[in-house]
Amino acid sequence: MQSLLSHLRVAIVGFLMGCADVVPGVSGGTIAFICGIYERLINGIKSFDLTSAQLLLKRDFKGLWERIPFPFFIALGVGLITAILSLAKVLEHLMIHNPVQLWSFFFGLVLGSILLLGKQTWAWKAGDWAVFFGFAIGTFILVGLKSLATPTGLPFVFLAGAIAICAMILPGISGSYLLVIMGKYAVIIEAVNDRDLTTLAVFCAGIATGILSFVRLVSWMLSHHRHVTLIALTGVMAGALRTLWPWKETLTTRVNSDGETVPLTQANIMPGAEANILLAIGLAVIGGAAVILIERLARAEPKAG
Repeated sequence: MQSLLSHLRVAIVGFLMGCADVVPGVSGGTIAFICGIYERLINGIKSFDLTSAQLLLKRDFKGLWERIPFPFFIALGVGLITAILSLAKVLEHLMIHNPVQLWSFFFGLVLGSILLLGKQTWAWKAGDWAVFFGFAIGTFILVGLKSLATPTGLPFVFLAGAIAICAMILPGISGSYLLVIMGKYAVIIEAVNDRDLTTLAVFCAGIATGILSFVRLVSWMLSHHRHVTLIALTGVMAGALRTLWPWKETLTTRVNSDGETVPLTQANIMPGAEANILLAIGLAVIGGAAVILIERLARAEPKAG
């Protein structure tokens, strides 16, 4: 029964990650982080290595099942797919018609995560503050970049896939947002719509290369330099708050699969006199409270086991 509840919780986290990934600028890695499965996810991805490939070639399916946490990935995948299929349209509708309210909730969600993580790693020394501000400022500048003119060849499509998936693993940074910055978001969307299998295959190869290499770096850092790594990740999330600021001005747009015009790149602005600031603050508080609730549930699960 406890195992079933554990898988159900992972599926719920996957559902929340799917909801976050649907919204450009929000990272599913943030949800994994605040729900307490981040390291489990990193280590699970890391298990897809040469040893696992050898087990597959030998048809040692029992050994492969024991090495790779398939039940974890199945539960997570069910939640992700369910969210994307059931809520993608809802969240896209909110992005178009109630963007301030949606961004306010996610802003509070990430801000609450930063405060909780800061509490877990306290007390900070001077070097810790330097790491925090370094990563926060670097991320703040990165997510504020406008779309760049990048090479159009397949090698850069491969590189874009590798960079984007690395961003999705990091809490706070949206991979789709980096694709926009690299000028490859529209290229990939067009490839999907046109069934350009060559471009998609190269992009997926970049994703596979990026995720299998980057997770090893993150895993090693968490194992050998956990304290400073958690502070660096806190800085990344703090800098990424720039993308979650509720009040935005749309600079460029794109047409989605339903023929609707939706924002592609936006710039932060100050709220106008007509803005419902109290509602935005209230939703941000709800987002922060949700983080606290999720974190307490995550802490309670091991005790229940």
